Amino acid sequence: MDQKIPVAILGATGAVGQRFVQLLENHPWFQVTALTGSDRTVGQKYGDGCRWVLPEAMPAYARDMIVVPTEPGFAGRLAFSALPADSAKTAEPALAAAGYAVCSNASAYRMGTDIPLLIPEVNPEHTALIPGQQAAHGWPGFIVTNPNCTSTGLTIALKALQGRFGLRRGVVVSLQALSGAGYPGVASLDILDNVVPYIGGEEEKVETEPRKMLGVYHAGVIEFADVRLSAHTNRVAVSDGHLVCASLEFDAQPAVADVIECLAGFQAPEVVRGLPSAPQVVIEVRPEADRPQPRKDRWAGGGMTTVVGRVRPDPLFHIKFVVLSHNTIHGAAGGALLNGELLVAQGYVR
Repeated sequence: MDQKIPVAILGATGAVGQRFVQLLENHPWFQVTALTGSDRTVGQKYGDGCRWVLPEAMPAYARDMIVVPTEPGFAGRLAFSALPADSAKTAEPALAAAGYAVCSNASAYRMGTDIPLLIPEVNPEHTALIPGQQAAHGWPGFIVTNPNCTSTGLTIALKALQGRFGLRRGVVVSLQALSGAGYPGVASLDILDNVVPYIGGEEEKVETEPRKMLGVYHAGVIEFADVRLSAHTNRVAVSDGHLVCASLEFDAQPAVADVIECLAGFQAPEVVRGLPSAPQVVIEVRPEADRPQPRKDRWAGGGMTTVVGRVRPDPLFHIKFVVLSHNTIHGAAGGALLNGELLVAQGYVR
């Protein structure tokens, strides 16, 4: 690429916004030209207005940038959104109407009938919704979304198995890291020595979002996959990395060895494989009896590889296993960044 594409980070001072700031440092295709924030931080230097919560140092490029409002007028053609859902509801359509391409991490528009819900390794062809979205709303820009952080690793594993074994239904139980709640997140007296068996709205997302992403684009719409999922979601005292324990039923009982081979051999579509943020290994299958574990496995592939382990027969369904994904990397900022790279590769962003 002869010249980097100017990009903005919306909601740059929050926890996911900080991941965007970190991941976009020295990106080969993108140059951060704008950081937006709330009224509290607008007009300040990013280094002064942002309470940096990541363990790594704040990138030097961002420290002296002036935080600007989340409204049309900032420099950039592509905007990576880390906005809260309520803010995204109004800000993201306004930006699309002004000509920006918005890669959103927010939940506000994930289930919109003309909004792509993307994991590039799973459904890059769903970007075909974009022209219809633009025509329906009269937008020169557009919105694409990435899924809930718990849906991400689970859906990648389901995609690997769906075509070969005919996925029918499943029960999934999540053990979700604290960083998924943002900052300051869950109060210490609620989570220390405890598991919180409720995360508002989360079970519905995990039950429905994979069905959209595993669905088929046809005649301008997504036909949802005929898969039924029942989800239990729990918050646990882990810093980063969401675990999902999945029990699945297929069209027929597959052999464990065949499931392992299918997962380990899964590859992203050709258009995705050369993207800067795409993992070289999409799914890593661990053979140990006690893996994956968040502390040991969440940084596989720089946080972009999905890790699966404990693949074994299920006495009620057919197969059960454990999935781990890094919730603030592939499940949030890294996933949206990969979406932006896909849009460039497909010609939607130039």
